[in-house]
Amino acid sequence: MPMIDATIPEGALTPEAEQQLLENITDILIAHEGFSVDNAIAQSVSVVFLHRPAAVFVGGQRSEKPRYRIVPTVPEGQYTDASRKSLVKEVTDAVVRADGGKYEEVAPRVWVFPTEVPDGQWGSRGVIRPLPDIQAFIAGEHERKVGEERLARRRRVKALELLEGALDAVRKGAE
Repeated sequence: MPMIDATIPEGALTPEAEQQLLENITDILIAHEGFSVDNAIAQSVSVVFLHRPAAVFVGGQRSEKPRYRIVPTVPEGQYTDASRKSLVKEVTDAVVRADGGKYEEVAPRVWVFPTEVPDGQWGSRGVIRPLPDIQAFIAGEHERKVGEERLARRRRVKALELLEGALDAVRKGAE
């Protein structure tokens, strides 16, 4: 159930290339959430918000070349470190193809910020939707457990990061 904020300057892409790009990044996100891109429910709840900046500035000067910013947002638990890295690469590749330039020239103008909304804060249809409910809605009740496992995995990772930070602070305090 990705929500995607795509910032693409007006005229940066042909209308056909832009349409194809938005379809491609939607499919990339659906696949990275573990769903089939052919899943009609996943497609029906995947929304792209297209933003058109009046201008983009770099170092205080108007950018001569288009800059692209893609912010895919999913419920907490959907990403792993590996899936975030893969997602950034695949979305960047899709933007490069749409732009039509060389990777070395376009990729430095592409930013991708995979974002997770903490569980208990994803609101849809007037209620909060925890990840297991979303997983069951999109893939079927038999997949609820997948959502529970993903959320538990993400929470373990966050807990380990917190403990490592605390341990590092204790070590530095002992120096």
